[in-house]
Amino acid sequence: MSGKNQWVVRRNGGWAVRGQGNSRDTSHHYTQRDAFFAARQIAQHQSSDVLMQGRDGRIRDRRSYQ
Repeated sequence: MSGKNQWVVRRNGGWAVRGQGNSRDTSHHYTQRDAFFAARQIAQHQSSDVLMQGRDGRIRDRRSYQ
Protein backbone atom coordinates (compact mmCIF):
# COMPACT_ATOMS: atom_id res chain seq x y z
CA MET A 1 0.00 0.00 0.00
CA SER A 2 1.41 3.37 -0.95
CA GLY A 3 1.26 6.59 1.06
CA LYS A 4 0.24 10.11 0.08
CA ASN A 5 1.87 11.70 -2.92
CA GLN A 6 4.03 14.69 -2.00
CA TRP A 7 3.67 17.98 -3.88
CA VAL A 8 6.37 20.64 -4.22
CA VAL A 9 4.52 23.94 -4.63
CA ARG A 10 5.43 27.64 -4.79
CA ARG A 11 4.71 29.66 -1.65
CA ASN A 12 5.36 33.40 -1.04
CA GLY A 13 8.74 33.60 -2.74
CA GLY A 14 9.76 30.13 -1.56
CA TRP A 15 8.68 26.52 -1.90
CA ALA A 16 6.67 24.12 0.23
CA VAL A 17 6.03 20.40 0.54
CA ARG A 18 2.42 19.33 0.95
CA GLY A 19 0.97 15.85 1.22
CA GLN A 20 -1.82 15.21 -1.27
CA GLY A 21 -5.18 15.99 0.31
CA ASN A 22 -3.65 17.81 3.29
CA SER A 23 -4.90 21.28 4.18
CA ARG A 24 -1.52 22.41 5.58
CA ASP A 25 2.02 22.38 4.25
CA THR A 26 4.43 19.84 5.71
CA SER A 27 7.50 22.10 5.40
CA HIS A 28 8.75 25.35 3.82
CA HIS A 29 12.02 25.94 1.96
CA TYR A 30 13.91 28.75 0.26
CA THR A 31 14.64 26.74 -2.90
CA GLN A 32 12.73 24.26 -5.00
CA ARG A 33 15.68 21.91 -4.76
CA ASP A 34 15.55 21.84 -0.95
CA ALA A 35 11.79 21.27 -1.06
CA PHE A 36 12.27 18.43 -3.55
CA PHE A 37 14.83 16.70 -1.30
CA ALA A 38 12.44 16.92 1.67
CA ALA A 39 9.53 15.61 -0.42
CA ARG A 40 11.68 12.81 -1.82
CA GLN A 41 12.61 11.63 1.66
CA ILE A 42 8.93 11.44 2.65
CA ALA A 43 7.93 9.74 -0.60
CA GLN A 44 10.67 7.13 -0.26
CA HIS A 45 9.54 6.34 3.27
CA GLN A 46 5.86 6.14 2.23
CA SER A 47 6.42 4.47 -1.18
CA SER A 48 4.66 7.29 -3.04
CA ASP A 49 5.34 9.92 -5.73
CA VAL A 50 6.74 13.46 -5.76
CA LEU A 51 5.03 15.94 -8.06
CA MET A 52 6.84 19.22 -8.67
CA GLN A 53 5.08 22.35 -9.85
CA GLY A 54 6.91 24.94 -11.88
CA ARG A 55 6.67 28.68 -11.30
CA ASP A 56 3.58 28.73 -13.52
CA GLY A 57 1.76 26.17 -11.33
CA ARG A 58 1.88 23.39 -13.92
CA ILE A 59 3.36 20.00 -13.11
CA ARG A 60 6.91 20.02 -14.43
CA ASP A 61 8.19 16.71 -13.06
CA ARG A 62 6.93 13.56 -11.39
CA ARG A 63 9.09 10.95 -9.70
CA SER A 64 7.91 7.63 -8.34
CA TYR A 65 9.42 5.94 -5.27
CA GLN A 66 7.17 2.87 -5.15
